[in-house]
Amino acid sequence: MANFRFEAQDDEILLINADTQQQAGEIAFMTADETLIIVHTGVNPEYRGQGLAEQLVLKVVEKARREDKKILPICPFAQKEFREKPDYSDVLRQDV
Repeated sequence: MANFRFEAQDDEILLINADTQQQAGEIAFMTADETLIIVHTGVNPEYRGQGLAEQLVLKVVEKARREDKKILPICPFAQKEFREKPDYSDVLRQDV
């Protein structure tokens, strides 16, 4: 199994295979006022089934908590994660 690391960019977090230095996935978001809007989550097919997409969503949740922001998940995968993980409710934007 490969080792992975996360690289935070301005509006995305990249999942990097630490062994090959190749990008294995990403989560993209936009910032609007005090909200992080998750627009895309993707993991390359050869790395799926390892919980990596869930880890990418968690990285944005952690970012929102650190920065005292809310999250609006537009990406279908991120929406599913928020439905299935009630412990994310503290950062879920409720007013939309």
